[in-house]
Amino acid sequence: MSRIVLATGGARSGKSAWAECMAEKLDSKRVYIATSVPADDEMRARVDRHRDRRAGNGWATVEEPLHLAAALERAAGGYGVALVDCLTAWIANRMYEADLARQALTEKAVAGDCRRVIDAARLMPCGTVLVTGEVGMGIVPENEVARRFRDLLGVCNQTIAAGADEVMLLVCGQPLRIK
Repeated sequence: MSRIVLATGGARSGKSAWAECMAEKLDSKRVYIATSVPADDEMRARVDRHRDRRAGNGWATVEEPLHLAAALERAAGGYGVALVDCLTAWIANRMYEADLARQALTEKAVAGDCRRVIDAARLMPCGTVLVTGEVGMGIVPENEVARRFRDLLGVCNQTIAAGADEVMLLVCGQPLRIK
């Protein structure tokens, strides 16, 4: 059974860099599963820079904003380790798609999808490192959509953390072992 590691922390806390280093220690045949959907020129340029840098370090990149468990299942056949960056964008994308379809994304649905992600992550031969944002440490958001996002990401983070073998909190670039 492969190892599952969750890296969490605030924005620019060093979690993605730490996750890349961790994944690079697990296997040389690695895939970066990106969930971000670049919405503007600056973000597209940032994504391109990161993809180019990783490619030079032996990473393949798969862009999958919605169907994370399926992407991990596909990756298990060709890679030793997967890095998913990040669950925060994945939940935001899921909310956006549900809203477009005029459907509610429920906490129950998120928890079920996260359990499927854990099951798929276990298929990776050497392991999976997942990155997420910790958004529940601040004030209560002032609007309903932001509160819903915070709540759904909280369910996601708790479900993934429960299924992970290791959970690290990154603060100022420093990893703190939580589990």
